[in-house]
Amino acid sequence: MGYCALGLEQGLTIILIFQIADHKNHINPGSMSDQFLTFQKFNDLALAKDMKDWLQQHGIESRLENNQKYFNPDFAFNRLDADILIKLRAGDFEKANQALDDYFRKQLNNVAPDYYLFQFSNAELKEIISKPDEWGHLDYQLAQKILMDRGDEINPGMISELKEERLEELARPEKSPSAWIWSGYFFALFTGFIGAFIGSLLAFSKRTLPDGQRVYSYPPGDRLHGRIIFFIGLAVTLISFFEKTMLWIPAFLNL
Repeated sequence: MGYCALGLEQGLTIILIFQIADHKNHINPGSMSDQFLTFQKFNDLALAKDMKDWLQQHGIESRLENNQKYFNPDFAFNRLDADILIKLRAGDFEKANQALDDYFRKQLNNVAPDYYLFQFSNAELKEIISKPDEWGHLDYQLAQKILMDRGDEINPGMISELKEERLEELARPEKSPSAWIWSGYFFALFTGFIGAFIGSLLAFSKRTLPDGQRVYSYPPGDRLHGRIIFFIGLAVTLISFFEKTMLWIPAFLNL
């Protein structure tokens, strides 16, 4: 048991150190330009490959990650899991979005007349236009066309304004549950590495916006708690690792 505990703490200590290194890379402006971020998620590998080919035709370099090859027993029967990722550089998000909008705009006349969006009210269609990230490129373009056909067209200026408002909304950090913070302090003091892991999530977690921007997931106050929790947990882990190492050295020397 002693060897297992020692190995676990050593491994998690290394992981935590890499967390710090990764965070430093995020705040280095030079590293962000070369970093590939998740642009779209798919359930279907063929569709993901088609998108990758389409982006390549428009001069946009992309990477396809198929995480379905890793077996996860918790989701073995969940076919709705979007485990296939298309990743782009942050600077290519706008260009890719425009290319996909142009593509789907050309496909609108091929949409089946019983497609579900035709049953939506004008208010519901405007909701799609205000939140394109939740609906996809086809629905976003089709909602605009249906409104135009009904004589309720939204002008380009209003669409740009809605996009800006949506980005501002998505960029707002979420308030983390207070239980996370208190449990983080508890685990940092009494287990070390578990608390440090919780702290790293609070302090360093980021999400990608539809335009490729990376923003922190939690507000500054929560991130401050996260950094304190992280370093307390890291210190406790290192102290515990050092103490166990000192206990095992005599045992090894006596072998």
